[in-house]
Amino acid sequence: MQTCQRCLSSRCPGRTSRRRFLTTAGVTAAAVQMDLFDLASSLFTAETKPEKKPRVGVVFLRRTKGGGCTWPTGTTEQLQDMQAMFTKTMADAAGKLGVQLDVMPKPLENVDAYLNQLKAAPPDGLIVIAMGLNAAWRSGKAQKLVQNRGDIPTIVYANVTAFTPNYLTVARAPKTYLGATQDVGWLAFAVRLLYTVWRMKSMRVLACPTKNYYDEFKKVEDGKELRALADFYEKNAKKIVEPKPADILEAVKHYIVLRRLVREGQYDGVTVRGPLCIGGKNPACVAVSRLLDEGIVAACEGDMPAAACQLLTLSLFDRPGFMGNPSPNTVNNTLIVTHCTSALKLDGIDKPYRAPFVLRDFHAMGGVAPMVEWPVGREATIMDLLGKDSMILGGGKTIANTESIAQPPCGGCRTSVEFELDGVADTLEVDKGHHKWCILENEVRPIKAYCQLAGIKVADLTGRA
Repeated sequence: MQTCQRCLSSRCPGRTSRRRFLTTAGVTAAAVQMDLFDLASSLFTAETKPEKKPRVGVVFLRRTKGGGCTWPTGTTEQLQDMQAMFTKTMADAAGKLGVQLDVMPKPLENVDAYLNQLKAAPPDGLIVIAMGLNAAWRSGKAQKLVQNRGDIPTIVYANVTAFTPNYLTVARAPKTYLGATQDVGWLAFAVRLLYTVWRMKSMRVLACPTKNYYDEFKKVEDGKELRALADFYEKNAKKIVEPKPADILEAVKHYIVLRRLVREGQYDGVTVRGPLCIGGKNPACVAVSRLLDEGIVAACEGDMPAAACQLLTLSLFDRPGFMGNPSPNTVNNTLIVTHCTSALKLDGIDKPYRAPFVLRDFHAMGGVAPMVEWPVGREATIMDLLGKDSMILGGGKTIANTESIAQPPCGGCRTSVEFELDGVADTLEVDKGHHKWCILENEVRPIKAYCQLAGIKVADLTGRA
């Protein structure tokens, strides 16, 4: 992970977000005037791409001669058509993500020469397409590539081309993921997986408040952008309990300042602490929610592992979520996660759904905190990074939200979500680490695929492997 004078050290890997903030204030103003400011996509009509692109190599292992049918993949002509289909699927995904895809157009024959090429100029990732029992597996080419490609994260895609013993020769290799599936579309996700590994290796996050933060805060003018933001929260809130209009204006100023600092420094996002978080009378809870809705890392209490989890799910699924304190409900054997902010775009930053919310103060200390009502009855994923190479991960279902876990009479923070966990006999055994990162949908398997490529050990939510 790259560091800078204003960047916290991390316990885990990270890299640059493909969704950057606007390069000019004019685009933001135009978005406000078009009444699109409440849509995440409106903020990125003028993106700046990272100067460096991840480079992913692609090789095909298939038969090149003979016109007859050889089990299980068809004639040579059909194999050529399949290779073209696979290539297009990956190229389309690479184009959207900003990945440089280096495809070897002819099937790989000289494995030793290619291994020398990889050693001389290793790509950021490698995709090996196994297209035949003999050409890929019985020849030993797939196995030789995986065993000798060095430290390059490698995906072996097999469109039903072998038997279990053949697959096992590569499936458990370090930093290797076997994608054995008939789903050609999965190759697009294979590109995204390797792109995410690259992003996570050099994540840069700004720790706020910086020395000049409040000088920047004072410069925010009471103009159209500020009013449009405040109007969005006032008009869309189900209810406003304690905050006054002036409090809401002050709350959205944090978003404008944080967005500006992230954009100017080309960071992946921010962590907030001190006066912007616990102990402050004007916290950045609304700003954190807003940034997450736009696909930008924003973590409370300076929590870098949570920030890394955010970048991971944003990169893999374009989906933000909720960082919170875990509190076991021993009567129901469930887990309640609670904090004073959450994303609203819980189905995805480009999806229309936005969770309902109520505006409250921050622990009766003033300011504005969104009390977000997560949808009940949905599958979910809960995770935490415990070090640069260790993660706890599990699935569950949302069974209650802030409508029934409201403060008062409950304790905790403004937003609370209750989860029924998969495979956890006693929620008191959920790992004693700090915050947990939660998203909608059960994404345990694809996250495990990422961890396999990144060399991260995965345990269940109790810390058991």
